[in-house]
Amino acid sequence: MTYHPVVDRFVAPVPLDPLSATLFVAAFAAAALIAARRPVYGLAALILVTPIDFVHEIFGTTITLPKTVLLGVLLGCATYAGCGALLRRRPAPLLLGALGLLFFVTALTAIGAAHRGLVIREALKVAQYAAVFIAAFLAYSLDPEDGPPLCAVAVAAIVVALSALAQEILGAPSGLFIGPAIVPRIAGLLEGPNQLAAYCEIAVATLGAWALVRRSLLIDAALALAVFADVLTFSRAGWVALAVVAAVLVLAGGRRAWPALRPGLAGLLAGIAGAAFWGFYARTPGILRASLEASAYAGGVGNRNELWGAAWRMWLAHPLIGVGAGNFELLLPAYGLLGVRTHANSWYLQVLAEGGILLFAATIALLVAIVTGLRAGPWQRLRDASPWRLAALAATVALALHQTVDYLVFYPKVGGGWWLLIGTAAAALAAGK
Repeated sequence: MTYHPVVDRFVAPVPLDPLSATLFVAAFAAAALIAARRPVYGLAALILVTPIDFVHEIFGTTITLPKTVLLGVLLGCATYAGCGALLRRRPAPLLLGALGLLFFVTALTAIGAAHRGLVIREALKVAQYAAVFIAAFLAYSLDPEDGPPLCAVAVAAIVVALSALAQEILGAPSGLFIGPAIVPRIAGLLEGPNQLAAYCEIAVATLGAWALVRRSLLIDAALALAVFADVLTFSRAGWVALAVVAAVLVLAGGRRAWPALRPGLAGLLAGIAGAAFWGFYARTPGILRASLEASAYAGGVGNRNELWGAAWRMWLAHPLIGVGAGNFELLLPAYGLLGVRTHANSWYLQVLAEGGILLFAATIALLVAIVTGLRAGPWQRLRDASPWRLAALAATVALALHQTVDYLVFYPKVGGGWWLLIGTAAAALAAGK
């Protein structure tokens, strides 16, 4: 049998059939019953299914396992009297207001959009993230036990990391083409290596923050595997973002950080060893991708300098409200990129191109709301705050930097995991933790 470092993925729509419909109904009912009995178990279920889409299509839209479980958890939480009043606790109004502003401006970009159906899709994605935040906030507020969601984060991280590391043997969805050598870039259950790197940033921030106060064999194993997998994505921005997460944890944890993060260091060394193996295989240190020169092989999705140039030209042509949310990929031929269909490889340039100054301002306002809402006092007090808050702040800072060169919240597996963490952290703050 011949080893193939890269195995192309061909994504084809899967129509909803009776069996899959039955499974979705069963998942919804199970999530609703679990959340009605113990809301925090519903939160744990959401964390576990977030990286598993099981996507099917019906009537032009998609049904996924995370969406189904999300609706079930919301229904389960709604069975508790007065649960709606919980959303008036700080910082929920601030964060929901920022999400509401983002939703409104995203929908507003339909005014000048050539493809308004895509604007609706992007606006509904913001609404989905708001629902994820509400579900996490309510579940933890109603049942503030840390064990189940923390265990779920660790188990999900292990499953995602192992699914990615297996691709070193079975073949990855993309690779580095260095002369005659092809080095796999693993992704696992995520859509691509950059998305996996972002998922690992969120997982490492959560596991590392909790390792400062509550170490366990499960947390240690998950932390080591998540870092190991992150390194082998060969995502340069992912490596920088992972270092940012580590720096925030070390600054907050002080002396506690070094023994707590030792499993992460073991994962880092394992990743470096894996990268060294591929460097020897390719007979070049070029796998480290230290050069900023555009790749000669872009896999049909263009290079960043081309995409950024197109995004800039779109914004200059439509400075106030952009070309319409979700329209970037379809308008690339009109701005000089033929045969390319992808996003801008930058969250900030994407929102400038698609929503102009208004959507860019709403995006920055959202990030400011998250940081100011969860910090809620001097930075020094984070050492005594709930690890959920420290994790959410570390992940937010890392993702905000990472997305200068990638567009990650486009993918619900990344955006959903981020908002689950933010919702849990906000509920911890509202509970005085």
